[in-house]
Amino acid sequence: MSTGFKEWTLICDALGNGTQSIILRKGGIAEGRAGFRFQHDDFLLFPTLFHEQAAKLKVPPNTALPEARGDQSLEIRYRVKVEWTRDLADLELVRRLAPFHLWRDEIIEERFYYDEKQSVSLAFVRAFRLSEPFVFEDSPRYGGCRSWVNLPELPLSASFEEVISEEAQRQRERELLAVLG
Repeated sequence: MSTGFKEWTLICDALGNGTQSIILRKGGIAEGRAGFRFQHDDFLLFPTLFHEQAAKLKVPPNTALPEARGDQSLEIRYRVKVEWTRDLADLELVRRLAPFHLWRDEIIEERFYYDEKQSVSLAFVRAFRLSEPFVFEDSPRYGGCRSWVNLPELPLSASFEEVISEEAQRQRERELLAVLG
């Protein structure tokens, strides 16, 4: 099985077009007492659709969400490799990451304070575009408030192309590390 990481569709697109190279996560209800962790360092981005997400992101007000496929199937277009992670327990530091992502400040703050452990998990990631979309049948097992899902295996013919150059990725990393200190 391939591993899928559930993320908002517009964030998947930002990662997949090179606008963003970080993921900030608190976790889903199904993460349990242990809480969220980036359990995998190589995964497919599993886009989740809900209509309020554009209002929760720093995007133009009339940003349209892609339409769900009409054929009861799902489509994956991006793969991500985690280069490094950090748990961040300082909200002011987390706020200084605003230039590196599309989430609105209030959404990040909600995630930070979501439970008794006041923090968020940060992953600095490298995104790759699949040579062709990975399409497979939808199933109830992909639903629910969980971060990780098991997906069918990618076709052997699948190949990947980096979405930003190595030089641009390293520059972005230097800028991010300067903020993190």
